[in-house]
Amino acid sequence: MKKPELLIPASSLEVLKAAVIFGADAVYIGGEAFGLRAKAKNFSLEDMKAGIAFAHEYGVKVYVTANILAHNQDLEGIRTYFEELRKLRPDALIIADPGVFLLAKEICPEIERHISTQANNTNYLTYRFWKEQGAKRVVSARELTLSELRELRANIPADLEIETFIHGAMCISYSGRCLLSNYFTGRDANQGACTHPCRWKYAVVEETRPGEYFPVYENERGSYIFNSKDLCMIEHIPDLLEAGIDSFKIEGRMKTALYVATAARTYRKAIDDCLKSEELYREHMDWYREQISGCTYREFTTGFFYGKPDENSQIYGNNTYIKGYTYLGIVNGLDERGYCRIEQRNKFSVGDEIEIMKPDGSNVPVRVEELLDEEGNRMESAPHPKQKLFVRLSGEAAAFDLLRRQEQGPAWPII
Repeated sequence: MKKPELLIPASSLEVLKAAVIFGADAVYIGGEAFGLRAKAKNFSLEDMKAGIAFAHEYGVKVYVTANILAHNQDLEGIRTYFEELRKLRPDALIIADPGVFLLAKEICPEIERHISTQANNTNYLTYRFWKEQGAKRVVSARELTLSELRELRANIPADLEIETFIHGAMCISYSGRCLLSNYFTGRDANQGACTHPCRWKYAVVEETRPGEYFPVYENERGSYIFNSKDLCMIEHIPDLLEAGIDSFKIEGRMKTALYVATAARTYRKAIDDCLKSEELYREHMDWYREQISGCTYREFTTGFFYGKPDENSQIYGNNTYIKGYTYLGIVNGLDERGYCRIEQRNKFSVGDEIEIMKPDGSNVPVRVEELLDEEGNRMESAPHPKQKLFVRLSGEAAAFDLLRRQEQGPAWPII
């Protein structure tokens, strides 16, 4: 079977580097405008240039999102943006809007054009249409089954690529085209400003009895009637390979480096094992399950891949995440004493038992033996996010290793 691309999200230069080191074949990023994650950190043009150079040094591709549904006032800004991107030479642009597609084709024709899932790509004639316009790849709608994807592959040109989401949060609306945020808050999800009202708590109010709230389902905490479980296909890699998908895509362009590294490392090993032999893949299933549960998530589902989801794919009682690990920081290098240089992300203290998470799949339990600030002053704990520290550990770390602390065990099985 053809080896698929593993496509990983990145919200910042730090996260991009983690994705590359931990197994991505390609990463997708957003600039400071015209993508659908306006609340993410996103990339300045300077960081984008550095990120593209870093990824290309490791043979990893970089795709830039420009997938808003553009209004008239957006077009001149997009034109200028594409002129700037042409100089940076990313490997592809991810586009949903036909007008934006035309601008990309005119301004930077040498950069591949990929059609976003926001374009609602649900049938092989749509794929053929975009091929005729000059698209290299089409991202399938999340509402497609594996059977439909196999039929797509059989009815489109061999050189037209299929990209499909296989892991991460699911929008409750059709392929992400949601109006809830705009309606409730005036922030348009289709312009990148989603406030995620699908995760809010809802109740029914009868119009003649204002203030009397009736849960949609009998539950004293209310009902999260739009709150989908997260997609996870780690148990079904053979089916994905057999469907002829060219790119396996992980959702999460607002996630941390720990989430990205965990997803990249786990799916990298699962794909590679399965391509060697399905028996080897099955032997390592417990490891995949344990590792992927280290990502922050909302319980797991297989989405639409095996048919229409039912009530078991929703979470009605709460909107909280399951958190297996806390991200402490990424090792930026070692000083002459062997101390790790990190920019801390969450609080930890001298004496804490933590883990070094390595790209090769190993997790090394260690103890925090000493903490120093930038001036070399000893500290008992590091309470301030983004503080630069030197850390002495009881085990050996290397550049780009991640430091994490376990919070709880995995929750399984997938529904």
